[in-house]
Amino acid sequence: MSYSTRNKFEIARFSGEEENHINKKLPKELLLRILSYLDVVSLCRCAQVSKLWNILALDGSNWQRIDLFDFQRDVEGSVIENISHRCGGFLRQLSLRGCESIADGSMKTLAQSCPNIEDLNLNKCKKVTDHTCQALGRRCSKLQRINLDSCPSVTDISLKALSDGCPLLTHVNVSWCQSISENGVEALARSCPKLKSFICRGCKNVNDRAVSCLATFCVDLEVLNVQGCDNLTDDSISKLGGAMRRLCVSGCTRLTDTSLCALATKCPDLVTLELAQCAQLTDAGFQALARSCRMLERMDLEECVLITDTTLVHLAMGCPRLEKLTLSHCELITDYGIKQLSMSPCAAEHLTVLGLDNCPLVTDGALEHLISCHNLQLIELYDCQMVTRNAIRKLRNHLPNIKVHAYFAPVTPPVAGGGARPRYCRCCNII
Repeated sequence: MSYSTRNKFEIARFSGEEENHINKKLPKELLLRILSYLDVVSLCRCAQVSKLWNILALDGSNWQRIDLFDFQRDVEGSVIENISHRCGGFLRQLSLRGCESIADGSMKTLAQSCPNIEDLNLNKCKKVTDHTCQALGRRCSKLQRINLDSCPSVTDISLKALSDGCPLLTHVNVSWCQSISENGVEALARSCPKLKSFICRGCKNVNDRAVSCLATFCVDLEVLNVQGCDNLTDDSISKLGGAMRRLCVSGCTRLTDTSLCALATKCPDLVTLELAQCAQLTDAGFQALARSCRMLERMDLEECVLITDTTLVHLAMGCPRLEKLTLSHCELITDYGIKQLSMSPCAAEHLTVLGLDNCPLVTDGALEHLISCHNLQLIELYDCQMVTRNAIRKLRNHLPNIKVHAYFAPVTPPVAGGGARPRYCRCCNII
């Protein structure tokens, strides 16, 4: 374990003053190694034990990975500047998630003092702008991961600066950076061919050209999240390659079965597929998908309003590893589809989460079929008005560890005169 030359002299100076048994028995290099496993709080406490421990605990080699999320309200720019000077070239990973007081000035100091940083999380650092990314691009050529989620002042200029100076980037998150467009994404894709994960949720200006560039130049891309990028069409999604493992296109309302057929052909190793609000998808697309993508474990089909029990039949036969399936607002799903799902290999061995809220045709019969799903941990039944409390009790008797999210509308007082059918209000009773 290496540490600064200055610290070597300080350790030699103060180690003679220490009469503590552990300091006499253990070499300073071993003490330093032990301290390297401690978190930020523990290191700060150790630094108060003695002069020697202060030197050892605050040595830059112990501060290679720092997460300040728990102190986000207290972290000011001066704290980051002190950390930067203390850690220097040792710092590899820094998370400033939620530290909203951090601005460009302290981040420039970080870039200058810590050129070897590889992983930087600036999620919700709302004062950070393009100037930070320009400084990182100039100084931090080893940067591999950067999270700029919810940094509203970040634009294409940031992606251009990172693409010019950080060719080793593998993971980039620019979610809710509304100014990001195809220009920035194209620059990133062309200069960072090792990119494996790109997340841009809520970036409305990301279009087919942007995704096509990622598909063309980043052949190892495994994760793509374009949730809410509603300008995307089948043209770009159809170009994604075989390395893709996790894809989220929720809210991309223009997509059709053409995308599903292309994914079935080109991305057979998909593990996660989120398609919420893709209302043009039909049973035919999912039939093609289920035939080829047998590795699927998680699927979100919320508001895919055209799918029927036929889709569940195909998934039951073709996706034996399915663990989590969301069918919320799929109003054509019935007990028959749930029965087919419950008889599948995935239900018996893997299915843990099933979302059926707002599926009006689902009844108590569906819950009877699910009794055979021994690993089921959570089922959502909000607004499934054909499901009764008795059926839920029966399900819980067979699966005592299951969590059921549902509500029942309480009965209102009967109308005077009797004979009238009880009316129901919409108040929620969570069970």
